[in-house]
Formats: sequence, C-alpha cells, structure tokens
Amino acid sequence: MPRVKKSPSPHIRESYSTKIRDYNGVGRWSVAEVQKRYLEHCKRLKIKNPQIPQPMETAEGDGHWIYPIMYAVIEGIKRGDKACLVLGIEFIEEDDFFVFGRILKANTAKALRQAELTDDHIARVRKRIVEMLLAGNVPWEFREYAKLLRHIGIGDGRTQIEEGLPAANPYVRRYINYLLTNQPLAPAIRT
Repeated sequence: MPRVKKSPSPHIRESYSTKIRDYNGVGRWSVAEVQKRYLEHCKRLKIKNPQIPQPMETAEGDGHWIYPIMYAVIEGIKRGDKACLVLGIEFIEEDDFFVFGRILKANTAKALRQAELTDDHIARVRKRIVEMLLAGNVPWEFREYAKLLRHIGIGDGRTQIEEGLPAANPYVRRYINYLLTNQPLAPAIRT
C-alpha cells in the first residue's frame, strides 16, 4: 500500500510510490464529485451540450501532477456555463482549506463578477460574503469577495452590517468602510 503524505488540506493526496500528486484530493471537491455535481446541475438547468470540466494534468519523468479541477470550472464561468457558475458559488460558500485555495477562490469571485447572475445567485453570494464579514472572517481572497459584493450591490446586507459591526478587527473595519461608503455599481441586467 503506498504511503500517503499528510497535508494541512484535506484536498491533497501525494503518493510516494507512484509520485502522483493529485491536488483535488477526496470528498466533495474531488474530480469525480465535481464532475458528478456538474452533470446534475446541467440536468436541472436543462443544458443540452455540457462541457464537463477536466483537470489539467502534467507528467515529467516518473512524476504526475493533477491540478485542481476548479481551474476548469473558472474557465467555464468565464464562458458563460451556468452549471460552472453554480459550482463557483458553491466553492466560495465552502469554508474548507484547498491547495491553491486563495488564488482559486479569488479567481472564482473575479469570474462571478463578470457573469450574469440570477436573483437567487446574488442572494447566495450576498449572504455568504456578509456572513463572513460579520464573523470577522476576511481571508486573503476577501478583497475579491468585497469587489463582487460591491458589484452586485450590498442590498439588505447593509442593515446586517450596520447592526452587527464587528469593528475590532482593522481588516474588517476597512471592508465595512469600503462597502458602506462607496455606492455599489449597478448590477448587470439579469435574464
């Protein structure tokens, strides 16, 4: 049985015997699970020609690397793939740590800022970002989350933030000031 290296993230497996580094890991964000949920979303959204996300893979010598499938999901969001858009929202709702997680979550938020979001999508994104802010949870990628929230509009989140003001953290205070003092941009026209 190959020895598996322990990682701070549950989403990475490294096998020393075969030198395969799969940065997707196991569980809900494994390649198979993401592809399965993608197809479920396609069925629910009645997408006729799904383009199933595939992780990038490279090999050199006896080493083999399987990169996060979220790179392909982000590209799908940029293409306008509605099922990838839902996966992207699920991803930013996730609290778990990921390999390349900061970059992936920031890039997901950037892609969502350019996407056509429905009212349901906007409500989910708004709820997630406001909850993070009120909890004082402002990781590195929160900068892109704040831009996304400003883009879609803070809506009823303004009242929650004003009432909950967890102002002790200077980073939280900076984002609160950014979101409450700047007028949100007009959201894109939704279909």
